[in-house]
Parts: sequence; C-alpha cells; structure tokens
Amino acid sequence: MERGSFLESNQNTIKELKKMSDEPQKLPLTSHNLTEDKLRILKEHFPQVFTEGNLIDWDKLRQSLGETIESEETKERFGLNWPGKRNCFKAIQSPTTATLLPDRAASVDFDNTENLYIEGDNLEVLKLLQKSYLGKVKMIYIDPPYNTGNDFVYPDDYTESLKTYLEYTGQVDAKGRKFSNNTETTGRFHSQWLNMMYPRLFLARNLLREDGVIFISIDDTEVAHLRKVCDEIFGEENFVANVIWEKKFSPQNDEKYLSESHDHILLYSKMKDKWSPILLRRTEEQKAAYKNLDNDPRGPWTSGDLTSKTKAQGHSYCIESPNGNKHFPPEGRQWAPSQDTFNKMLLENKIWFGKSGENFPRAKQFLSEVQDGIVPVTLWMHEDVGHNQEAKQEFNAILNRLEFETPKPVRLMIRMMAISCSPNDIVLDFFSGSATTAHAVLALNAEDGGNRKFICVQLPEPTRKQKADGTWEESEASRAGFQTIAEIGMERIRRVITKLKEEGSANTKDSGKKSVKVKADPSKKEDSPSLGFESGVDQLIKNRENNEPPRKPQDLGFRVFKLAPSNFPVWNGNIEKTKEALEKALFEDQPTLLSSNALANTEEAILYEVLLKSGISEALANPNIKTETIAGKIVYIAEETAYYVLGKEHNLEVFNEIMRRSPSLVIAREMGFSGNDVLKANVHAGFKQMKDVSFQVV
Repeated sequence: MERGSFLESNQNTIKELKKMSDEPQKLPLTSHNLTEDKLRILKEHFPQVFTEGNLIDWDKLRQSLGETIESEETKERFGLNWPGKRNCFKAIQSPTTATLLPDRAASVDFDNTENLYIEGDNLEVLKLLQKSYLGKVKMIYIDPPYNTGNDFVYPDDYTESLKTYLEYTGQVDAKGRKFSNNTETTGRFHSQWLNMMYPRLFLARNLLREDGVIFISIDDTEVAHLRKVCDEIFGEENFVANVIWEKKFSPQNDEKYLSESHDHILLYSKMKDKWSPILLRRTEEQKAAYKNLDNDPRGPWTSGDLTSKTKAQGHSYCIESPNGNKHFPPEGRQWAPSQDTFNKMLLENKIWFGKSGENFPRAKQFLSEVQDGIVPVTLWMHEDVGHNQEAKQEFNAILNRLEFETPKPVRLMIRMMAISCSPNDIVLDFFSGSATTAHAVLALNAEDGGNRKFICVQLPEPTRKQKADGTWEESEASRAGFQTIAEIGMERIRRVITKLKEEGSANTKDSGKKSVKVKADPSKKEDSPSLGFESGVDQLIKNRENNEPPRKPQDLGFRVFKLAPSNFPVWNGNIEKTKEALEKALFEDQPTLLSSNALANTEEAILYEVLLKSGISEALANPNIKTETIAGKIVYIAEETAYYVLGKEHNLEVFNEIMRRSPSLVIAREMGFSGNDVLKANVHAGFKQMKDVSFQVV
C-alpha cells in the first residue's frame, strides 16, 4: 500500500490511533544540551557505571578508570581557581530558550549572502549556534574587553541571562537592573572578568573545526590569567604562540613607568596535530637578499652558517679555501656537514668562500630550493600589520571621522587569516566591536577572489553613558545617530560593501586600474586609507593582473539576526520552584517576552528558529534551503530531505506528497493542525510506519 493511500484510508478513531502511536515528538526549543552529549559518550564507553535512574555510580567509574582517577592523596593540583568558577559551568550547561530573528531591513542582499551579523549577548548566541555550527568554523578572532577598569563587562547571571539581556536592550521593563563596568572597587576585579570569559571560550571551542584556531587579543592586565584559562579549555598541548603585536609606532613620553607599545595575541588550535600555519609569501625585499654573485645557473642564492653546536664524530676537520687558507670551526662548534657531505657540496658549487676565495666558508642556499614561503614569526611589527593609529584612520575614513576607541587595523586581521584560512572558510568574531573582522574578510575576498564567510556577534552596547545623577552623557556616535555599538558595526559593513562595489565597477570600466591600497604607515602625511589593504606587505595576496580571467561575483552582503525570546511559549526550567516564582513566570514574564518584538512570530522568523534548533548545518545562511508549494501549501526544504511545514493551516495532501519523497526529517507547526487531532494522529501514524524518518511538531 502506498504511504499516501495509507493516510487516506485510515479513518480510525483517536482512541484506536493512540494504541498504535504515541503523540508526535516535540522539537526541543532549548539550545543544544552539551551535558546530554557528554553523558551519551560516557555511556557508550562505560555503560556499567550508570544506575537504574540513569545516574553515574562514581565508585564504579573510579574502579573502571583504575589508577588514572584522582585519589584523596592526589587532590592537590596545578591550576587556576577563582570565586565563581563553579557558576561558569552552570552557565555553560544551562540551555537557552532564545532565538535569532531575521532583520531584512538591516541586512544587505539577504537572500543571496552567507555572511552573518548577529546582535545579542554572545553567551546566548554561542549556545544557539552549538547545533548548526558545531565544528564548522576555521578561525575565531576575538578582541574582548581588556579589563582595564572601565571596560564593559557582560552579566554572568546564568539563570536569567536572556531576561537580563532583554531588560538591558529595552525589550522588557528593566526594573533597575543594568550591565555595569568592572572597576577595581567591586572587590573581585579579575574574578568577574574570568567569569565572563570562561563560558564563552568553552562554547566557542565547540564551534571550531578539528584544524581550527582561535586568536585572542589581550593586554598585560589579564594575559597571564587568560593563558591559564585557555590551557584548561583548549589544552596546554594546543598552545601555538603568544604573538606580540607592535600597536604603537612612537613612544608615549607622558607614561609614569614604561611606554607600552604592544598587545598580546594568544593563538591556540583545537587539535594542534591537525593544523599547520599557511606560509607567508616572501616580499620583494626578502627576495632581494638572494643574489647571484657567481652567475650560478641555478639562480639567486644567499649564504648561511656552515657550523653547528651539535657534537658529532667526524665533524671537526680542516677546510682549505681556494687561496690555500686553512679554516677550522670556532671553539665550541663543529662543521654542520660531515666531511664526505662537505666534499660533495664543494663539487656541486654549494660552498662560498667570498669573491676573493679567501673568506670563511659558508653554505649556499638557493631561492629555487627553499620552501615556497616564510614561516610566520611571533613578533608582528607595525610596518607589516598596522597599528592603532592606522586602525583609527581606516575607521574614520569609512564613518566620516567618527571616533572609535580601540579598533584594530585591517592588515592585522589579514595576517591572521593569511596564516590560518583557506578561501572558503568561516571566520567568527563574537566580540565584533567596530566590525574590523567583517571588513577584513570582505577586503581579502575582493583581492584574491575567495569566498570566506564571516559571523560577527555584538551586544547592542549603548553609545552614551548614564551618569550618577541619572542624566545621559552623549558621545560623538550617539550625536551622529548611532544608538549602539552594533549599529556602528553594521553601518561600517554596509559602507565597506558600497565602496567595494564602487571600486569593482571602476576596475571593470578601467581594466588597467590597480586595486586601491592602504599605505603601510598612515602616520606619514598622505591621503586617507581606502577600504582595501596594502597587498604588497608580506605579499599576502597578489594584486589583480590586467589579463586575469573574470572571477565569480563576490558575496557583498550580510544577514542580520537579533537575539530575542522564542517565537513559541517555552518553559524556563531554571526558575525557583515556589508558588510566587511559578505564577510570575506563567502570567507575567511569558506573555511579555512573546509579544515584545516586532520581528517575531512571522513565518520566516519561525523558520529560522526551527532550522537552528533542529540542527540544520549552517542554518542561518545555508544556501541549500529552498521553498516549494506542495498541495497549495508553502513547504521549506533543507539539505534535500528535511521538510518544514510551518503554515497556519495544514491539509492531508501536503503530508502525503512529502511521504512519497522519502524524507529524513519532517517538522510541522502544531497550530497548523487547528485542533484537528485526527489529522495530526493520522499524519504521525503514517510517518511512524516509515523507516529512518523523524516527525516532530513545534
């Protein structure tokens, strides 16, 4: 019997249907439960340690692990602890019921782009991305608050983080609560900062690919603590480097002690054995070090030290130069090659005694024989990757002289991407700030024809500050019409896109026109920098050649999503189990949360929430999601076999047709059954007869 005809002929009563079928499974509307995942893995490997109530018998687990388990005698251990660390794990494990609402009006080319800008508390957003973006991100860069005493610090009330965010953004009544600065007078200066950072880094690690990396900008205030936290989260064995970036090109003579001219950039990999840096291209200056002083047919070469500290038998011998001088290695060193190897190198004209033939011997190293690129170093000078002043000039050039306190130069972002990203990778920045990361992705794609995607997350931090007397201190940004940092970031991306389109159009009209560059040192009196970057620096990317074939259109857009409560009533399991708290949650909070956002409750908003929470890969920007009209109803299809029926009124025919297509997942909006329990039960019973299909309602 055909699946469709099974439904048509099935006219059993609800009571009879329930005998053969339970109620349809509900789509979980909370974020991905990481604890359940870990328990599942533990149960696969150690099923014997679980009790009848699915709890862990710790004594059995200790027995199973033997000597690797900690005993009373070995409880002292090396590590970083601080007040509130336990709550970090509660924050990680506490799921969110929030969603991300699409905002087409704030977006650019919404339907065609795969770039994302998400406005919201990054802890909530990272939780929401856990299912769809697990293991998808190649590079993370963050520039978190440096905890200098006045930096903005996110709240760490894990039980009400969504509600606190909604109060902060004015989506519900604030009732006096607000986000605050972390001044040293709060008593737990470092602890509060660590409580903010730990859960976010923990969740971010899950999003990295196995060969993914994270770069974190930080100053001296917290670098020691951050290093220990990252060692714990990423594993000390996955530490790659502490890069020193020269952020200032001139000393500050008004400093009390030493003039600080650097920041740290901590680099960790998810799995160090899976990642290796991409080599940087040699600059023309570096290539110029290779010369051909003896017209060697193998081309340019440079000479290197022929000695070594290594002690080995047969490496202390006399070398006679062409003019008869005898040479021995310096005291405490030996010749690097054995005598037989040296004799072979001499015959192959790989030893250089200088033009006169009387100098100390050196080994010739040919440009044609060295690896194609330079291994990145841990000292990044401002001439190569820019500095703070350059970043401010770039920002001012785009936002009409608008000031931003701590932007990073585009060239700094480019360096990180150049050593870690391929042309189609995803780059995540969940402390997006002025959106330099998005700018750099767009600029780099414009130069090399790549298709890197960015995901930027930014809290809508106000651009004006409330003073102690309740009045507001306006900023240059607020006077310019930008109410939040997120608005500034989005506007910067829009203007970068506009400028890149203009440059692309100009280059099309004048094929001989070069790509516009940013000068290497904007402290010199030249024109303001454009939106590109100096591609000559380190030769990261070659400029377009006049005869280069046309490239595919660049992704010059971004989708905006905003953190908000679920489009569906969701119960908060973290509230107190008291009569007052339960009544408040049921009758006060839930109706307010559901009705407060104009972007909510549209079919598109519901679609993205369901895609995200059902775990569709890269749900917010998946190009393989299409719309089809089936039996007069709009159906959304993801990854060919996942069907979403989200209209307000279903019919039997739409499900019959979906069943004929052998889906893997079908999710239907429950209100679409309009109280028709017979239709819902029939549909569920039909899908239950099929193999390898999950039918859920929401």
